[in-house]
Amino acid sequence: MDFIRTDGKNKDFIENCRFLDMDLERRVGKVIKRDKYRKYNQLDEIKEAIVVYEDGKAIGGGALRRYDDENIELKRVFVHPEYQGRGIGSKLVSLLVDWAIELGYKRIILETGELLVQSCAVYKKLGFEIIPNYGPYADMPESLCMAKELQ
Repeated sequence: MDFIRTDGKNKDFIENCRFLDMDLERRVGKVIKRDKYRKYNQLDEIKEAIVVYEDGKAIGGGALRRYDDENIELKRVFVHPEYQGRGIGSKLVSLLVDWAIELGYKRIILETGELLVQSCAVYKKLGFEIIPNYGPYADMPESLCMAKELQ
């Protein structure tokens, strides 16, 4: 298994994000109107991304996006369903956290949803704690925001 650093222009990362959107639509699309999130998930500001490969095939990915001078946001984390449950997501998020530390950020933040139980469990296991909804998610009650102190 290879975890390769790249950016938001990487074709495999972009394709992984497309799979993520399809998966989210399948899992929560009947409960949450996901269109309002689209503008917060653009890839043009993603300078740090990781794509996960197994035998040369992209099977997951995730990214970081600068939020402000002290906070960096975890974005677009997804492992294809057939590879879930093997610790790949935890390793991916851990590597992204390490990268955020390398970049000098003090805190990593993220937005998810309570309906995404497995994702919430991974984040909690890795030391993320629930915080008040921030920025664009402040008025979205279906959002769940989390953070992890880095220093």
